[in-house]
Amino acid sequence: MQSSPAVLSRGLNVRHIRFMALGSAIGTGLFYGSASAIQAAGPAVLLAYMIAGAAVFMVMRSLGEMAVRHPVAGSFSQYAGRYLGPLAGFVTGWTYVFEMAIVAIADVTAFSIYMGFWFPDTPRWIWILAVIFFLTGVNLLSVKVFGELEFWFTLVKVVAIGAMIVGGAALIVFGVQLGGQQPGLGHLVDHGGFMPNGFGGMLAAFSVVVFAFGGVETIGVTAGEAEDPKRAIPQAVNTVPVRVLLFYVLTLTVLMSLFPWSEIGTQGSPFVQIFDGLGVPGAANVLNAVVITAALSSINSDIFGAGRVLFGLAQQGHAPSAFGKVSKRGVPWLTVVVMTGVLLVGVVLNAVIPEDVFTVIASIATFATVWVWVMILASHVAMKREIRKYALAPSEFPSPLWPAASIAAIAFMVLVIGVLGWFEETRVALVVGAAWLGLLGAAYALWVRGDGRRRPALLDETSPIPVVAADPAREAVGSGR
Repeated sequence: MQSSPAVLSRGLNVRHIRFMALGSAIGTGLFYGSASAIQAAGPAVLLAYMIAGAAVFMVMRSLGEMAVRHPVAGSFSQYAGRYLGPLAGFVTGWTYVFEMAIVAIADVTAFSIYMGFWFPDTPRWIWILAVIFFLTGVNLLSVKVFGELEFWFTLVKVVAIGAMIVGGAALIVFGVQLGGQQPGLGHLVDHGGFMPNGFGGMLAAFSVVVFAFGGVETIGVTAGEAEDPKRAIPQAVNTVPVRVLLFYVLTLTVLMSLFPWSEIGTQGSPFVQIFDGLGVPGAANVLNAVVITAALSSINSDIFGAGRVLFGLAQQGHAPSAFGKVSKRGVPWLTVVVMTGVLLVGVVLNAVIPEDVFTVIASIATFATVWVWVMILASHVAMKREIRKYALAPSEFPSPLWPAASIAAIAFMVLVIGVLGWFEETRVALVVGAAWLGLLGAAYALWVRGDGRRRPALLDETSPIPVVAADPAREAVGSGR
């Protein structure tokens, strides 16, 4: 049986959540991953980011509608369990937790490498231990401390991106030559055309592009601890188009206008090239400070997101009940401690296993991102059907262009899965992802019992009455096996 429901502290205000929404789009996927996307698609990568961004916006609007209606910490895991069935909730929640754990391990490792740039003689494990224990302490204090730290991390990243855009645009306007190249928008079409590698090249870039957007769904997890979810969640979700246009499309447009696309990323991070072009003293040092901030922000959010979803899984009977307990400050402390242990074990594994094996494991992160997004969209479709069928109160933050936009977004996710399977270098993600889903299915069948086999009765924010209607037929459907 589940333990008594615990209450999380609602310490995240609108400012915290808004900046978390901004920061979720800025990480290694932008600072380094963008180079491989550009090499795959050329300037057409801009179109890939806009198409994927539109699909992600629909995912976030679907999640936002459910989060405002049901502001619970388990977020999409509980929504999938409620509207698609307990197995869907179990698999979605644990897939997200595993994704966050893998990404956090990669980010911790990256942090140690970044610090090694400045302190090459210091063993990396010292930096790894330091950052793990520091961020663990932050997450154990209170959710307000977490939100405040995330605010400042994000501010650094946003200022850096803004400086790149403004400085790069100035170089273009004043025609400052860089490496013998005359900057200008002509670079977008002068080197093999806008789509030099054809439509296939743009398709190949989608796997990198989607990975870069991974993590935006963490905003839905904040609903359980937002002071005013009805106000904070819609404001954060509606910034998605601005984030896509500003952080990706505009930044990469400036970058590819300064340098021919074929030269970007051939000599380190593409953003070092911008700082070098601006004549910034120690450009590599400036970027290193920024990527360290990005790594810290990512690890911080990974610990938070995975911990809160674990908390939600415990409430559903899909994880040990101990994960559902909170400290006096309203923090699910055991989930934070477990994430710390995962990071410590992961660092050891990362040090001893071959690099190619670790790459195979990390590929689950891309598959997991798409899986979670598909589950969000499918849960939203099921919720909308139930609202219409039982004449329930309409949503306060409805998803636009329903149902056409949601169907288009689902079709895009299917396309991305197809792309992963089509190209040999990413095909392993499907194989490992399928094995992971099979493992979770077996775990559910063997270990989940009692309340875990029932759909969670989520409370509507507008009423203390569970959304699940008192209908015997529906109760039978929702009770699992």
